[in-house]
Amino acid sequence: MENVIDYYSLFDEWGRLDREPLEFITNWHYIKKYLPPHGNVFDNGAGPGKYSMELAKLGFNVTLSDLTPRLVEIAKEKASELGLTEHFNGFHVLNAINLDGLPNEVFDATLMLGPLYHLQREEERINAVRELFRVTKKDGIIFVAFQSRMRMTITSLQFPQHWKPNDTMDSIKEFRDTGIFNHVDKGRFTGAYYFNINDIKPFMESQGFETVDLIGSSSIGGLISNEQRQSWEEKGESQSLMNLLIELAKDPSVLGISSHLLYIGRRK
Repeated sequence: MENVIDYYSLFDEWGRLDREPLEFITNWHYIKKYLPPHGNVFDNGAGPGKYSMELAKLGFNVTLSDLTPRLVEIAKEKASELGLTEHFNGFHVLNAINLDGLPNEVFDATLMLGPLYHLQREEERINAVRELFRVTKKDGIIFVAFQSRMRMTITSLQFPQHWKPNDTMDSIKEFRDTGIFNHVDKGRFTGAYYFNINDIKPFMESQGFETVDLIGSSSIGGLISNEQRQSWEEKGESQSLMNLLIELAKDPSVLGISSHLLYIGRRK
């Protein structure tokens, strides 16, 4: 976990979601669709709190946690800057696999949009999902992020020099078998675990959740170059393009090529 903390202590995660807005916009579209009308929400592994701030703006009572102390501090500062502090029930430094101090069945909705793809051991992934189950009310809605093993395979084949050790066929085969990725280059995205698409629903359902939906947060955006995107913007169709990408996110055929995925479930 130390390498993950080191990475996020230096990386601008808030800025990433601003620079690459499709993932955030798509997730937020589907989160709003399935959220209850009001209540207590837990943002687990919230990073700097980009989703938490939007939840607070809607009037939810938000509890925020993250593994990285610096990100929790940034979230506190953002809440204060935006005048949203009164909507927060706490800012916690917590590991997703052990949510000590949080009571059972207290949240109407829970988000876990990061931790699961940094837990490389299966028992840790199971513990994180069990903790999510524990703190969520019966029939509560949950939103969990995954990363796609197929998309990372494609990316490794396209840009091997940027994703070492996935710059040899043997390494890519090992990654395909295990889903585990540890970047050789210091300071790059690392300590990661990528799921096979067909394993996501069974994994979550085995831990007591009923599947509501699974969407590709990045849709087919990764297949469209900046130049191609700009040409649609010049036609005045930027918003129409975004609307199409959001719609395509729920098409099962795009799940494997979307780098990030959003699982939506209900606690039984």
